[in-house]
Order: sequence, then C-alpha cells, then structure tokens
Amino acid sequence: MSEQTLAFIGGGNMAASLIGGLLAGNHDAQNIWVADPDRSKLDALHRRFGVNTTPDNLQAVQGAAIIVLAVKPQQLRSVVTGLKNVVSPSHPLWLTIAAGIRTSDLEAWLGGGTVPIVRAMPNTPALVQAGATALFANPHTNSDQRQAAESVLRAVGLTLWLNDESLMEVVTALSGSGPAYFFLVMEAMEKAAIDLGLESNTARLLTLETAFGAAKMALESEEGCASLRQRVTSPGGTTERAIVTLEEANIREAFARALQAARDRTRELAQELGNKHA
Repeated sequence: MSEQTLAFIGGGNMAASLIGGLLAGNHDAQNIWVADPDRSKLDALHRRFGVNTTPDNLQAVQGAAIIVLAVKPQQLRSVVTGLKNVVSPSHPLWLTIAAGIRTSDLEAWLGGGTVPIVRAMPNTPALVQAGATALFANPHTNSDQRQAAESVLRAVGLTLWLNDESLMEVVTALSGSGPAYFFLVMEAMEKAAIDLGLESNTARLLTLETAFGAAKMALESEEGCASLRQRVTSPGGTTERAIVTLEEANIREAFARALQAARDRTRELAQELGNKHA
C-alpha cells in the first residue's frame, strides 16, 4: 500500500483528513496526487502535506493505482465520465466516498465491464481520526484492492465491510448522519443546564466531557449500552427519574423515525443522482 500511487479527485476536508492519516501511516507524499479546481485548496494541501497538486483531473490520475472520488455526489457523474477513457487500460481501483451513489451507477458511468469499485461511507469524525466507515466492494474488486481501500479509510478510524450494498442506506442513516444526532442531544443538554443556572462555559465543558466519557466507556466495555445504562440508573434515584421522563417522551420512537427518514432520503437521492443507463 505504501508504494501505490493515489489520486484524490477533490481536495476538501475529507480528502485532507485521509491524506493526513495516510502520511501518519508512512505513506509517501510523493505518491499522492490531488486534483481540485480551487487553487487555494491545492496550495494549502501542498504546504501542509507536501503532496502533488493539480487543477487537472487527467494529470492527477496518470499511473494511479487507486482513484479516490472525494467530490460531491452531484458532481460525480461528470467527473468519472471525463476520466474513464484515460484510465480504463490500467484498471485502477475506484474508491468513492460520495454519499448515495450506487456502485452499479458508477460502473455504468465508467462504461461497464470489469471495473473494480469500493464504495465507502465515512463520517465527519474522520476529520479528527475518529471516524467510522463502512465499505462495500463490487464483484470485480480483488482481495488486494479491498485491503488497499480498507487501508485508506482505516487511516482515519474504524472500518468494517458490508456484503449487501443496500445496507449502505442504513449506514448513512446511522453513522453517516449520526454525528449530527449526538450534536443535537448535546446542544439540548447544554441549553437545559444553562436554563437551570449553570454558566454557559461550564455547561458546555460538562456536556462534552460527559458525552466523550460515555462513548469511551461503551467502546471499552464488553457490555451493551442497555446494561451500561442500567448500571448507572439506581432505583429511585435522579438518573431513573430523568430516564423515565425521556421514555415518556418516546425518545426511542423519535430516533427510530429519524433513522428511517434518513434512510428513505438516501434512497431518494440515489434515484435522483443515479442513472444506470448513462
């Protein structure tokens, strides 16, 4: 993996995070190319990481073993159709982190045939090397390419593989959109504490550290979240009364409906942006 050339099409925050993780894992900066129309982004990436940069997608992908598609989903079709004839003889691995675009649509845009594609769904905590990414490989992707794709995403956090691409819709609803759910919960807890008399800075720090500590406990424990919750909920105590209040507000149903809504929107976007017959 350390000797393979990677081309990033798109030089935004997620690309920068992946590049930083790769370099921390001793990948050679000279084997990384980044293409983006924004010169200021390219200059910043070159200064920060020492990678090769260009505004020309075609220049970036020359000789690349892995092409990382880090553009917005709405831009993906035009990007890949502009590259397919140039790179098709070398059969690089296409690694897409564009949300909602199915591998079958990407295959069609690339002209069909045996195109190796890995679809990844990282989330924003990847920006601080604490991401959670699910990956799916199409049948044309070999074991070495799967390992290479995993290495790229593992540089910024946890990775796991899915055998059913349709489950990417659930992953998007859970971990892809999930950070925003937790930000909302923290936002609500912080405001409630301020309304009850805490200074804003105190409320913020206690909220954030509590969230971090709870997640760390859950990660390091062999017990499930339900057991951990029960262990800190003493009968007749303050936590129990708070939990009862949340349950009475149907918090579980609210989260179930939220994830279903996000999953359904993912399906809608896939239909809107995909075109298998292009």
